[in-house]
Amino acid sequence: MNAVSGRAWEAQVEIQIPFHDVDAMGIAWHGHYLKYFEIARCALLESIGYNYKQMGESGYAWPIVGVRLRYPAPARFGQRIVVRAAIKEFEHRLRIAYVINDAETGRRLTRGSTVQVAVDLATNETCFASPRVLLERLGVDA
Repeated sequence: MNAVSGRAWEAQVEIQIPFHDVDAMGIAWHGHYLKYFEIARCALLESIGYNYKQMGESGYAWPIVGVRLRYPAPARFGQRIVVRAAIKEFEHRLRIAYVINDAETGRRLTRGSTVQVAVDLATNETCFASPRVLLERLGVDA
């Protein structure tokens, strides 16, 4: 495990909770938080120059193999939220941590993480170390 220290591999997006994401009580359905994570993750990957298209072009897929979520408070219809994504591990897997806060008050609503592993598209084999291309995009010595 290589914990990221002193590096700012982070991105954030602001989202307004749409009507089609809420239940009858006006609360965002729990499954949509993964979509909010994905939006922030895409912004993060774009910021390091390694988005999903570039991943495929480099010969790797990066499927999600694990998700953790905690819901301290609900997001509601019309609420503006800020979703932050930050790379926390990158050597053998890609672990990204997320925090969702209310955009107006800063109150934390949700936190979680995802784990992705590299899969070589030519062989369909899981890689047990992150490919050099990821390390290059992160600017770390391989």
